Amino acid sequence: MESGFLEEGHLPELALLFFLRYSISNQNHLCCTREDQVMREDRPAYRITDLDIGERPRERLERLGANALSTAELLAILLRTGLEGENAVQMASRLLNDMGGLNGLQRASFEDLRQQHGLGTAKAAQIKAAIELGRRLAVSTNDERPLIQSPEAAADQVSYEMSGLAEEQLWVLVLDNKNRLIHVDRRYKGTANSSQVRVGELFEEAIRRKALSIILVHNHPSGDLTPSQEDLTLTRAVLEAGKLLDISLLDHLIVGGMRFLSLKKEKYMS
Repeated sequence: MESGFLEEGHLPELALLFFLRYSISNQNHLCCTREDQVMREDRPAYRITDLDIGERPRERLERLGANALSTAELLAILLRTGLEGENAVQMASRLLNDMGGLNGLQRASFEDLRQQHGLGTAKAAQIKAAIELGRRLAVSTNDERPLIQSPEAAADQVSYEMSGLAEEQLWVLVLDNKNRLIHVDRRYKGTANSSQVRVGELFEEAIRRKALSIILVHNHPSGDLTPSQEDLTLTRAVLEAGKLLDISLLDHLIVGGMRFLSLKKEKYMS
């Protein structure tokens, strides 16, 4: 349920934004498939330059900044050209609608993108590269061991990647004695079901690295952040095991879409 207890994650609004400069300056150097070449020969492409100059996304970005552009306009700058009867902004809007928005673009495989009408190999590669740059920026830090002092700081380290997962996964953030992140253990894929999770395995990396605390994180691909009874059962089991091992469970986060929930903040761990 999306109620007042939901925490807003600090995700980049659009991974594509971080690839714009590369895309604008290097469009003429990108290779095209034979299919792309035939399409251009057989019919005219509708380009961004066909729009009135005041409506062109690239000029608007230069004049107003990237934050002033819509998601479709940012994507259109990457696409550069449209199809007959459909300019780049219209194509971008169609793609976002057909793919389920930005999350859908992030989750889509390269082949899924390449098969979309009007894309082809070159445009699909640009989109995937932009998304990957956004992911790397989301987890980058000047400190090799980012300090985790809040649920928001923990979510910042994983939310961007986890929000794009189509299946449920359970990760363990391993922290040192100063609450700095030293490792992300991607422990379970396909389930976070308490009956299938071996609690002892969740502490393996912490024990090996002589860590003093961990944070559990798992995703709900549906976007519903309501903790299940199994989520709560697993949390209690890990809390008790941590007491025996002298390794504290600091929190358990649930990530869904663009938000996350802290079980500790919502008093599920008290």
